[in-house]
Amino acid sequence: MHHGFRGRRFGRTSSHRQAMLANLAQSLITHEQVMTTLPKAKDLRPIVEKLVTLGKRGDLHARRQAIAQIKDESVVKKLFDVIAKRYASRNGGYLRIMKAGFRYGDAAPMAVIEFVDRDVDAKGAADKARVAAEPKTEEAA
Repeated sequence: MHHGFRGRRFGRTSSHRQAMLANLAQSLITHEQVMTTLPKAKDLRPIVEKLVTLGKRGDLHARRQAIAQIKDESVVKKLFDVIAKRYASRNGGYLRIMKAGFRYGDAAPMAVIEFVDRDVDAKGAADKARVAAEPKTEEAA
């Protein structure tokens, strides 16, 4: 029997699973919308909702706990400065999961996980800023 075991294993070791969910959380906070498989989205939601609650607390210990979990200080800064302020008056339910059909190739159920009142311009903005900041290199002909 499989009673009392929370979460899915995804065929990964525990450290790989923890890193995968931390990377997904980091991408979700950065872009405010991520497309992934439905089981991963369902396992990601409580992790990110707890991170938003830490951001709403806003003290140093909460910030250190968030950094320990997602390991990128710039993402934690956005979480605490932008996202936590946006949901200051909301008591939970910061994310929504919408089913998005099935993936071509292995027919895995896909889903879009996003913040409820997300900033539409945030998706891809970090990538565009990174490309704009890169120095232009001219190739020799």
